Amino acid sequence: MTLHNPLVKNTLLTQAPAVLNIGLDGFNTSVTANGGTLTSLQWQPPGNADPALAWQLAQLLGDPRIEAANLEATQRIINARSMWEDIPLRADGVWPDMRGTRLLLHAGPPVAWEQMCGPMHGAMIGAVLYEGWASTPEQAEKLLSTGQIEFAQCHDFDAVGPMTGIISASMPLIQVRNATHGNVAFTNINEGIGRCLRFGANSPDVIARLKWFEAVLAPVLKTAVRHNFERAGGIDLKAIQSQALLMGDEVHSRNAASTALFFMALAVPLAAVGSANASVTQDHIHQSLDFVAKSSQFFLNYSMASCKAIMDAAHGLPFSTVVTATARNGTETGLRVSGMGKRWFTAPSGLPQGLFFPGFKQSDACPDIGDSAITETAGFGGCSFAASPALTLLAGGTVVDAVRYSREMYEITVTKNPALSLPALDFAGAPCGIDVRKVVDTGIRPLVTTGIAHKEAGVGQIGAGIVRVPMACYVKALSAMASDLLKD
Repeated sequence: MTLHNPLVKNTLLTQAPAVLNIGLDGFNTSVTANGGTLTSLQWQPPGNADPALAWQLAQLLGDPRIEAANLEATQRIINARSMWEDIPLRADGVWPDMRGTRLLLHAGPPVAWEQMCGPMHGAMIGAVLYEGWASTPEQAEKLLSTGQIEFAQCHDFDAVGPMTGIISASMPLIQVRNATHGNVAFTNINEGIGRCLRFGANSPDVIARLKWFEAVLAPVLKTAVRHNFERAGGIDLKAIQSQALLMGDEVHSRNAASTALFFMALAVPLAAVGSANASVTQDHIHQSLDFVAKSSQFFLNYSMASCKAIMDAAHGLPFSTVVTATARNGTETGLRVSGMGKRWFTAPSGLPQGLFFPGFKQSDACPDIGDSAITETAGFGGCSFAASPALTLLAGGTVVDAVRYSREMYEITVTKNPALSLPALDFAGAPCGIDVRKVVDTGIRPLVTTGIAHKEAGVGQIGAGIVRVPMACYVKALSAMASDLLKD
């Protein structure tokens, strides 16, 4: 029997309480109003607070078929080796569907003309002018709005495109091969900064730059990569990405280091080629290197194609719940899951949050847009935010936030990728394999680092920040998988 000692002072009634709150924020006020200290634990019921979904989730968690498939998917991601091997000089030389038709590829899941955002409209108009299918923006818009131009998603053509992601028949492409698994991925060439087609600009100077790509830049890039291909099978993009993580990039919104490494890989073969190639002059080499050197985001498109080649090798595995593509069209965000074929699971795109350039504000922003979130699915971008302290200045956070974001992504991924080291996390491997089940179970939505586009066509980038992938995408994917896998 323990006796009460009157000399021991009971502090419960004399000191303000320290409370850990797990639940509604409404409980917080009474604590803080009376001088108490409060720590709120971010928590929500599993299954997105839907009992039926929670039961489906419970049945899928620990399923040995899923665990085996996800292990295979992440091993394919880890073992992938993405090599830049060529520059096809025309997209219609790669895709027969573009020959004899008026077809434009765009970023994100499917979207009709009527639902497209301002930048997508502007970029579509610019592509029609670039191809010579119309001579004025008004004529181009009429062709587009009356169904005389066909649309398709870049992802359905083994391709990705930043922001609006428009690819048309005459555009040169970047071709990347996954040397481990043999699949190929494509993208267009980065336009640099300022007024660009990818942001919806379609003025004569924008079209002139695309024509310069055709005549000058693409042949120079092709010469460089083919020279390297003959000696080393191309240029190893995954190696550049991995090295860039050690140099302050997360290889999505920041590509300063990766572009510098890429420039080095270009300059040596071009110096060796010299004037031996009659189709590529010294002046063209100088112009091209100057353009790359002045475009700190030039490597972004290469990073995207590299990640597309990596993630496509992990797609199509029965029972796998690993996300293999995340894409946005400025209206909706969609994702694909390895075990669910080519189906898109979509929800309205969120508005990126971050810092805006002088003169712009949140209400000017376009909803999240672009195929560049393929980098997050491969472990870069938001997953590797801890590698890029400089990016926090643009995203409006702190270095502590960047580290926390990467740690969060471990909670919703299958494993760590030892090929992608994050120095700020004691060189731990980057998060690898976003698992639909874990997203729905934890309530943690994948983080995407992103540029912020103006909602009107042609204004361009107005800031940089972060955005979370809508939870509804994962809820729809989980429900569909449960419907397929739990039939018996």
